[in-house]
Amino acid sequence: MSSSAAPARPDKTGQTQQNAQPTVLYGGKGERRVTVRDIAAAKERREKWPMLTAYDALTARVFDEAGIPVLLVGDSAAMVVYGYDSTIPVSVDDLIPLTAAVVRGSKRAMVVADLPFGSYQAGVPEALATATRFLKETGAHAVKLEGGRRVLPQAEAMVAAGVPVMGHLGLTPQSVNVFGGYRVQGRGQAGDELMADAKALEAAGAFAVVLECVPEDLAAKVTASLSIPTIGIGAGDHTDAQVLVWQDMAGLTPRTAKFVKKYADLATILGDAARSYADEVVGGVFPAPEHTYH
Repeated sequence: MSSSAAPARPDKTGQTQQNAQPTVLYGGKGERRVTVRDIAAAKERREKWPMLTAYDALTARVFDEAGIPVLLVGDSAAMVVYGYDSTIPVSVDDLIPLTAAVVRGSKRAMVVADLPFGSYQAGVPEALATATRFLKETGAHAVKLEGGRRVLPQAEAMVAAGVPVMGHLGLTPQSVNVFGGYRVQGRGQAGDELMADAKALEAAGAFAVVLECVPEDLAAKVTASLSIPTIGIGAGDHTDAQVLVWQDMAGLTPRTAKFVKKYADLATILGDAARSYADEVVGGVFPAPEHTYH
Protein backbone atom coordinates (compact mmCIF):
# COMPACT_ATOMS: atom_id res chain seq x y z
CA MET A 1 0.00 0.00 0.00
CA SER A 2 1.43 3.37 -1.01
CA SER A 3 2.35 5.81 1.77
CA SER A 4 1.44 8.79 -0.40
CA ALA A 5 -1.81 10.60 0.34
CA ALA A 6 -4.76 9.93 -1.91
CA PRO A 7 -5.46 12.76 -4.34
CA ALA A 8 -8.07 15.25 -3.24
CA ARG A 9 -11.45 14.80 -4.90
CA PRO A 10 -13.61 17.75 -5.82
CA ASP A 11 -16.80 18.23 -3.82
CA LYS A 12 -20.04 19.40 -5.41
CA THR A 13 -18.84 23.00 -5.42
CA GLY A 14 -15.71 22.04 -7.34
CA GLN A 15 -13.36 22.56 -4.38
CA THR A 16 -10.94 19.91 -3.21
CA GLN A 17 -11.69 18.29 0.12
CA GLN A 18 -8.41 19.45 1.68
CA ASN A 19 -9.15 23.08 0.86
CA ALA A 20 -12.93 23.06 1.16
CA GLN A 21 -14.58 25.49 3.51
CA PRO A 22 -16.51 23.96 6.42
CA THR A 23 -20.11 23.19 5.52
CA VAL A 24 -21.54 26.26 7.25
CA LEU A 25 -20.87 29.76 5.98
CA TYR A 26 -21.71 31.67 9.16
CA GLY A 27 -19.40 30.83 12.03
CA GLY A 28 -17.21 28.52 9.99
CA LYS A 29 -13.47 28.36 10.47
CA GLY A 30 -10.79 28.14 7.86
CA GLU A 31 -7.38 29.25 6.71
CA ARG A 32 -8.68 31.11 3.68
CA ARG A 33 -11.16 33.80 2.75
CA VAL A 34 -14.78 33.14 1.96
CA THR A 35 -15.20 33.20 -1.82
CA VAL A 36 -18.02 33.58 -4.32
CA ARG A 37 -18.05 29.79 -4.65
CA ASP A 38 -18.76 29.46 -0.94
CA ILE A 39 -21.60 31.95 -1.31
CA ALA A 40 -23.02 29.95 -4.22
CA ALA A 41 -22.74 26.70 -2.26
CA ALA A 42 -24.67 28.23 0.64
CA LYS A 43 -27.51 29.03 -1.77
CA GLU A 44 -27.56 25.41 -2.90
CA ARG A 45 -27.77 24.27 0.73
CA ARG A 46 -30.48 26.86 1.43
CA GLU A 47 -28.30 28.16 4.22
CA LYS A 48 -29.12 31.66 5.44
CA TRP A 49 -26.19 33.88 6.36
CA PRO A 50 -25.49 37.36 7.74
CA MET A 51 -23.62 40.30 6.26
CA LEU A 52 -22.65 43.43 8.17
CA THR A 53 -21.02 46.68 7.22
CA ALA A 54 -17.59 47.54 8.59
CA TYR A 55 -15.40 50.62 8.19
CA ASP A 56 -12.32 50.06 10.37
CA ALA A 57 -9.88 47.34 11.33
CA LEU A 58 -10.95 46.82 14.95
CA THR A 59 -14.63 46.42 14.17
CA ALA A 60 -13.80 44.19 11.22
CA ARG A 61 -11.78 41.95 13.53
CA VAL A 62 -14.67 41.63 15.98
CA PHE A 63 -17.14 40.70 13.25
CA ASP A 64 -14.67 38.37 11.55
CA GLU A 65 -14.00 36.52 14.78
CA ALA A 66 -17.76 36.33 15.37
CA GLY A 67 -18.00 34.36 12.13
CA ILE A 68 -19.67 36.96 9.90
CA PRO A 69 -18.76 35.65 6.41
CA VAL A 70 -19.16 38.84 4.37
CA LEU A 71 -18.27 42.41 5.37
CA LEU A 72 -19.48 45.33 3.28
CA VAL A 73 -17.58 48.60 3.30
CA GLY A 74 -20.70 50.52 2.39
CA ASP A 75 -21.12 53.98 1.00
CA SER A 76 -23.20 54.35 4.17
CA ALA A 77 -19.85 55.47 5.55
CA ALA A 78 -20.91 58.85 4.21
CA MET A 79 -23.39 59.07 7.08
CA VAL A 80 -22.02 56.89 9.89
CA VAL A 81 -18.34 57.82 9.47
CA TYR A 82 -18.25 61.20 7.73
CA GLY A 83 -21.47 62.74 9.03
CA TYR A 84 -23.26 63.52 5.76
CA ASP A 85 -27.04 63.22 5.49
CA SER A 86 -26.95 60.87 2.48
CA THR A 87 -24.56 58.49 0.73
CA ILE A 88 -24.08 60.76 -2.26
CA PRO A 89 -21.11 62.94 -1.09
CA VAL A 90 -18.73 60.09 -0.24
CA SER A 91 -15.91 59.53 -2.77
CA VAL A 92 -13.63 56.73 -3.87
CA ASP A 93 -10.76 58.41 -2.03
CA ASP A 94 -12.90 58.46 1.13
CA LEU A 95 -13.65 54.73 0.92
CA ILE A 96 -10.27 53.40 -0.18
CA PRO A 97 -8.57 53.72 3.25
CA LEU A 98 -11.63 52.38 5.07
CA THR A 99 -11.79 49.33 2.81
CA ALA A 100 -8.08 48.66 3.22
CA ALA A 101 -8.48 48.82 7.00
CA VAL A 102 -11.32 46.29 6.95
CA VAL A 103 -9.27 43.91 4.81
CA ARG A 104 -6.31 44.21 7.20
CA GLY A 105 -8.53 43.70 10.23
CA SER A 106 -10.17 40.53 8.97
CA LYS A 107 -8.87 37.08 8.04
CA ARG A 108 -11.79 34.97 6.82
CA ALA A 109 -14.58 37.30 5.73
CA MET A 110 -15.06 38.29 2.11
CA VAL A 111 -14.74 42.07 1.97
CA VAL A 112 -17.03 43.83 -0.52
CA ALA A 113 -16.33 47.44 -1.50
CA ASP A 114 -19.22 49.74 -2.38
CA LEU A 115 -18.70 51.77 -5.53
CA PRO A 116 -19.77 55.30 -4.55
CA PHE A 117 -22.02 57.62 -6.51
CA GLY A 118 -20.34 59.06 -9.59
CA SER A 119 -17.62 56.42 -9.77
CA TYR A 120 -19.20 54.02 -12.29
CA GLN A 121 -22.36 55.53 -13.80
CA ALA A 122 -20.60 57.26 -16.72
CA GLY A 123 -19.71 54.01 -18.41
CA VAL A 124 -17.56 50.93 -18.62
CA PRO A 125 -14.09 52.55 -18.56
CA GLU A 126 -14.89 54.51 -15.40
CA ALA A 127 -16.42 51.46 -13.70
CA LEU A 128 -13.42 49.27 -14.54
CA ALA A 129 -11.00 51.92 -13.32
CA THR A 130 -12.84 52.31 -10.02
CA ALA A 131 -13.17 48.58 -9.41
CA THR A 132 -9.50 48.10 -10.24
CA ARG A 133 -8.50 50.71 -7.68
CA PHE A 134 -10.48 48.98 -4.94
CA LEU A 135 -9.07 45.53 -5.67
CA LYS A 136 -5.46 46.67 -6.16
CA GLU A 137 -5.20 49.38 -3.49
CA THR A 138 -7.31 47.84 -0.72
CA GLY A 139 -7.28 44.09 -1.27
CA ALA A 140 -11.09 43.98 -1.48
CA HIS A 141 -12.49 40.75 -2.86
CA ALA A 142 -15.58 42.09 -4.66
CA VAL A 143 -17.43 45.31 -5.43
CA LYS A 144 -21.07 46.36 -5.19
CA LEU A 145 -22.93 48.72 -7.49
CA GLU A 146 -26.48 50.02 -7.51
CA GLY A 147 -28.93 49.58 -10.37
CA GLY A 148 -30.13 46.92 -12.76
CA ARG A 149 -30.25 47.01 -16.55
CA ARG A 150 -28.98 50.60 -16.68
CA VAL A 151 -25.61 49.46 -15.29
CA LEU A 152 -25.54 46.11 -17.05
CA PRO A 153 -22.62 47.00 -19.36
CA GLN A 154 -20.55 48.00 -16.34
CA ALA A 155 -21.42 44.81 -14.45
CA GLU A 156 -20.67 42.60 -17.45
CA ALA A 157 -17.34 44.31 -18.11
CA MET A 158 -16.20 44.03 -14.50
CA VAL A 159 -17.09 40.34 -14.30
CA ALA A 160 -15.31 39.72 -17.61
CA ALA A 161 -12.26 41.49 -16.18
CA GLY A 162 -12.23 39.21 -13.15
CA VAL A 163 -14.00 41.45 -10.63
CA PRO A 164 -16.74 39.72 -8.59
CA VAL A 165 -19.84 41.94 -8.64
CA MET A 166 -22.66 42.23 -6.12
CA GLY A 167 -25.78 43.99 -7.37
CA HIS A 168 -28.16 46.25 -5.43
CA LEU A 169 -31.84 46.76 -6.31
CA GLY A 170 -34.96 48.28 -4.76
CA LEU A 171 -34.25 51.35 -2.70
CA THR A 172 -30.85 52.31 -4.04
CA PRO A 173 -29.73 55.18 -1.77
CA GLN A 174 -27.59 56.81 -4.46
CA SER A 175 -30.84 57.46 -6.35
CA VAL A 176 -32.68 58.93 -3.37
CA ASN A 177 -33.21 62.24 -5.16
CA VAL A 178 -34.94 60.46 -8.04
CA PHE A 179 -37.15 58.46 -5.67
CA GLY A 180 -38.10 61.57 -3.71
CA GLY A 181 -36.94 60.11 -0.40
CA TYR A 182 -36.34 56.77 1.26
CA ARG A 183 -39.44 54.86 0.14
CA VAL A 184 -40.39 51.23 -0.42
CA GLN A 185 -39.71 50.21 -4.02
CA GLY A 186 -41.16 47.48 -6.24
CA ARG A 187 -44.88 47.72 -5.71
CA GLY A 188 -47.19 47.03 -8.65
CA GLN A 189 -45.63 47.16 -12.11
CA ALA A 190 -42.35 48.29 -10.57
CA GLY A 191 -42.06 44.78 -9.18
CA ASP A 192 -41.88 43.34 -12.69
CA GLU A 193 -39.14 45.82 -13.52
CA LEU A 194 -37.18 44.84 -10.43
CA MET A 195 -37.51 41.14 -11.29
CA ALA A 196 -36.21 41.84 -14.80
CA ASP A 197 -33.30 43.81 -13.34
CA ALA A 198 -32.45 40.96 -10.96
CA LYS A 199 -32.43 38.38 -13.75
CA ALA A 200 -30.33 40.68 -15.91
CA LEU A 201 -27.73 41.06 -13.16
CA GLU A 202 -27.63 37.29 -12.72
CA ALA A 203 -27.12 36.83 -16.46
CA ALA A 204 -24.35 39.44 -16.38
CA GLY A 205 -22.45 37.31 -13.85
CA ALA A 206 -23.24 39.02 -10.54
CA PHE A 207 -22.66 36.60 -7.67
CA ALA A 208 -25.34 38.09 -5.38
CA VAL A 209 -27.87 40.91 -5.26
CA VAL A 210 -29.01 43.12 -2.40
CA LEU A 211 -32.76 43.80 -2.20
CA GLU A 212 -33.44 46.92 -0.14
CA CYS A 213 -36.85 48.11 1.04
CA VAL A 214 -38.97 45.95 -1.25
CA PRO A 215 -42.22 44.15 -0.37
CA GLU A 216 -41.73 40.76 1.27
CA ASP A 217 -43.65 38.84 -1.39
CA LEU A 218 -41.60 40.39 -4.19
CA ALA A 219 -38.33 39.57 -2.40
CA ALA A 220 -39.52 35.98 -2.01
CA LYS A 221 -40.32 35.71 -5.73
CA VAL A 222 -36.98 37.17 -6.76
CA THR A 223 -35.13 34.84 -4.39
CA ALA A 224 -36.93 31.80 -5.77
CA SER A 225 -36.27 32.90 -9.36
CA LEU A 226 -32.52 33.40 -9.05
CA SER A 227 -29.72 30.89 -8.76
CA ILE A 228 -27.57 33.53 -7.04
CA PRO A 229 -28.18 34.60 -3.42
CA THR A 230 -30.35 37.55 -2.48
CA ILE A 231 -29.38 39.70 0.49
CA GLY A 232 -32.26 41.46 2.17
CA ILE A 233 -32.42 44.74 4.04
CA GLY A 234 -35.99 45.67 4.75
CA ALA A 235 -37.13 42.90 2.39
CA GLY A 236 -38.57 40.31 4.76
CA ASP A 237 -37.22 36.94 5.81
CA HIS A 238 -37.39 35.00 2.54
CA THR A 239 -34.08 36.24 1.15
CA ASP A 240 -30.98 34.06 1.34
CA ALA A 241 -29.08 36.49 3.56
CA GLN A 242 -29.55 39.69 5.56
CA VAL A 243 -27.45 42.82 5.91
CA LEU A 244 -27.53 45.73 8.33
CA VAL A 245 -25.37 48.77 8.93
CA TRP A 246 -23.51 47.77 12.08
CA GLN A 247 -24.06 51.07 13.88
CA ASP A 248 -27.81 50.63 13.36
CA MET A 249 -27.71 47.03 14.58
CA ALA A 250 -25.66 47.94 17.65
CA GLY A 251 -27.70 50.96 18.73
CA LEU A 252 -25.29 53.77 17.90
CA THR A 253 -27.47 55.45 15.28
CA PRO A 254 -30.00 57.88 16.83
CA ARG A 255 -32.74 57.21 14.26
CA THR A 256 -33.15 54.05 12.23
CA ALA A 257 -35.53 52.61 9.66
CA LYS A 258 -38.42 50.30 10.51
CA PHE A 259 -36.51 47.24 9.32
CA VAL A 260 -33.65 47.70 11.80
CA LYS A 261 -33.52 45.62 14.96
CA LYS A 262 -31.16 46.87 17.66
CA TYR A 263 -29.17 44.05 19.23
CA ALA A 264 -27.31 46.29 21.68
CA ASP A 265 -27.37 49.80 23.09
CA LEU A 266 -23.81 50.90 22.47
CA ALA A 267 -24.76 54.57 22.57
CA THR A 268 -25.68 54.22 26.24
CA ILE A 269 -22.73 51.96 27.01
CA LEU A 270 -20.20 54.33 25.43
CA GLY A 271 -21.84 57.37 26.99
CA ASP A 272 -21.68 55.77 30.44
CA ALA A 273 -18.05 54.81 29.89
CA ALA A 274 -17.14 58.34 28.80
CA ARG A 275 -18.86 59.87 31.84
CA SER A 276 -17.20 57.41 34.23
CA TYR A 277 -13.81 58.20 32.75
CA ALA A 278 -14.44 61.94 32.93
CA ASP A 279 -15.68 61.76 36.52
CA GLU A 280 -12.55 59.86 37.59
CA VAL A 281 -10.27 62.35 35.85
CA VAL A 282 -12.03 65.32 37.47
CA GLY A 283 -12.06 63.57 40.86
CA GLY A 284 -8.39 62.62 40.71
CA VAL A 285 -9.16 58.89 40.74
CA PHE A 286 -7.65 58.17 37.34
CA PRO A 287 -4.86 57.48 36.70
CA ALA A 288 -4.40 55.29 39.78
CA PRO A 289 -0.99 53.86 40.82
CA GLU A 290 -1.58 50.71 38.74
CA HIS A 291 -1.94 52.90 35.65
CA THR A 292 1.25 54.84 36.33
CA TYR A 293 4.90 54.10 35.47
CA HIS A 294 7.38 54.29 38.37
